[in-house]
Amino acid sequence: MQGKIVKGIAGFYYVHVVEFGIYECKAKGIFRKKGTKPLVGDNVEIDILDEETKLGNIREILPRKNELIRPAVANVDQALVVFAVKKPAPHFNLLDRFLVMMESKDIPVVLCFNKQDVASLEEMQEIREIYEPSGYRVAFISARMEENIDEIRELLEGKTTTVAGPSGVGKSSLINCLQQEIQMETGAISQKIDRGKHTTRHSELITVDENTYIMDTPGFSSLYTNDFEKEELKQYFPEFEPYEGQCRFNGCDHVHEPDCAVKRALEEGKISQVRYQNYLELYKELKEKRRY
Repeated sequence: MQGKIVKGIAGFYYVHVVEFGIYECKAKGIFRKKGTKPLVGDNVEIDILDEETKLGNIREILPRKNELIRPAVANVDQALVVFAVKKPAPHFNLLDRFLVMMESKDIPVVLCFNKQDVASLEEMQEIREIYEPSGYRVAFISARMEENIDEIRELLEGKTTTVAGPSGVGKSSLINCLQQEIQMETGAISQKIDRGKHTTRHSELITVDENTYIMDTPGFSSLYTNDFEKEELKQYFPEFEPYEGQCRFNGCDHVHEPDCAVKRALEEGKISQVRYQNYLELYKELKEKRRY
């Protein structure tokens, strides 16, 4: 049978098979030998061991559209990145690291800033001025007051979206709002995963409607972007793209080189100072990594 992994805890994988329900599965040893680990969002083939108790084995992981290491999920259409406007104030360097990671995987991102009910118009405008010129969709909500939740619901429709963000920004509250009108196909999972209540946080795939899924993932407090070279970093800042080919030197990294079109755009206010400073920090980190 074919299904989709909706949760993984302590070596157990919960596979949703349409019209048949949730099966608790173990992964065959062949995956360990290959160094492959099933991920939430994986489409898999399973062998049924016991239909009555819904037990099975994962026999094959079907080809992935994409995969992320942090959060550890597969086959996503977009990322909804949740930060707070304030309390806590957004950590832009952390946010930009996440955006670079998504750009490197070619995964579109929607930026969602929670707690607009305690933020000023000036604070929200500052965020817009940083990220909208970079090409990102920016949405402001209040999960506590349930403001603008329908806008988020529309952005999720028909897609599998990984919902990610640091702890304390209201990510869980937003997901609870999105689930208010949901008829959960995966309700049967709750009885099987009592063991999960006392384990480390885990990723979970939630059915919103027939064609819409959200992946709730653990909060992150740090991200390291070290799986590519410093020369590639500029490709992952979309606002640099219009200036490619306009610098004096081919292959300009937009750091120390003279007559750089990106630095000119920065001086003219066409590129955010916040974004550019975070680019320089990441560039420096990648440069240091190469030395060692």
